[in-house]
Amino acid sequence: MTEILRKIEKRQEAQTSNAATMVEVDKEVVGQVLEDFFNVVKDKMAEGNNIYIRRFGSFVNKKRASKKGRDISRGEIIPIPEHFIPSFKPSKEFVEKIKGSDKVRLINEN
Repeated sequence: MTEILRKIEKRQEAQTSNAATMVEVDKEVVGQVLEDFFNVVKDKMAEGNNIYIRRFGSFVNKKRASKKGRDISRGEIIPIPEHFIPSFKPSKEFVEKIKGSDKVRLINEN
């Protein structure tokens, strides 16, 4: 499991480094900005707010109805209460950009 986490951290570092190069800003600054952004998104969604970012997409809370689940180790039926889950809905512009990208096709074919 720790090997997987190390790979994820390396990939995140590389993505932060790429973003820093693109905007010509220090890698640590870009990393902090991204971390702060995602913390704000999580905090606002935890308060019940939805977040819309123009030409990118929306972070929304989706309601899940209550239902009955099953504890397979005991064979008991347990109630699962109504709850909310975070979800992301990309904008039309975002979807069109991905659909038209040859790079995405090449990556997914390998």
